[in-house]
Amino acid sequence: MLTLDPSYIGKVWPLFMWTVAIVAALGCCMGFHEFVWFMSVGYGFAVMCIGIFHLLFGLLRGTLTPAAAVLAVLLVIYGYRLGGYILKRELTNAAYRKTLEATGSTKRMPVPVSLCMWIYCSWMYTAQTSAVTYRVINRAGDNLFAWMGIAIMILAIAGEATADHQKSAAKKVNPKRFCDTGLFRYVRCPNYFSEILFWVGVTVSGIGAVQGRQWIMVLVALVLIIFVMYNSAQRLELRHEKTYGLDPEYQKYSDTVPLLFPFTRQYHSMKVYRD
Repeated sequence: MLTLDPSYIGKVWPLFMWTVAIVAALGCCMGFHEFVWFMSVGYGFAVMCIGIFHLLFGLLRGTLTPAAAVLAVLLVIYGYRLGGYILKRELTNAAYRKTLEATGSTKRMPVPVSLCMWIYCSWMYTAQTSAVTYRVINRAGDNLFAWMGIAIMILAIAGEATADHQKSAAKKVNPKRFCDTGLFRYVRCPNYFSEILFWVGVTVSGIGAVQGRQWIMVLVALVLIIFVMYNSAQRLELRHEKTYGLDPEYQKYSDTVPLLFPFTRQYHSMKVYRD
């Protein structure tokens, strides 16, 4: 239940969102070192920084409800785990580094391009976390949807961490084979699906707290992250087709296990056709 009148919220909303955007910008500024980090390492750390900001702000103002506190902590956990995992992989995994170099992801970009990407990513991460931000701005009380969103977010974090661990373990056993164990038996990109699930949980948590036109930012961000994850799944599928496409076991696997959404019949993206 909202406790502030709309006129007060209207005055606070723009300033607070700009503050969150600045926090996100600080979290992903390492993209100036590696351009791809704006969208990988910086993505995770920006979300982590936003979660820390909400915790500190709520504690200092004495307005942090139990659900808002858990939501902020989950943003911190999600961002730290994702950013830390990607950073470690890029610094220690030579094979993954070669893949990035082959796709041109490590190419240094002109400063104006980097600035534009920095601004875009800062606002994108601000929008993705906006359902939690609006709960703080509006000083909304805890409700069932907040806890439902929290449950979905916890499931997503566990799913993404499990998928990353299972793939790393499989690659240690056989670096040249695709992973089809654990969660990969049910969907070929369980980490991307889990990421979508996480932001669905964030969106669900905003029901009853987000009001009016504030939903525009929340829903646009959800649509964009689904698009980004589907595009990432497409690119991963194309790489796998190039690497494993002639392997009969991979052909059977990719023809019977959904690409991104489990328990569906979407086995291939529009960019891959199999006779």
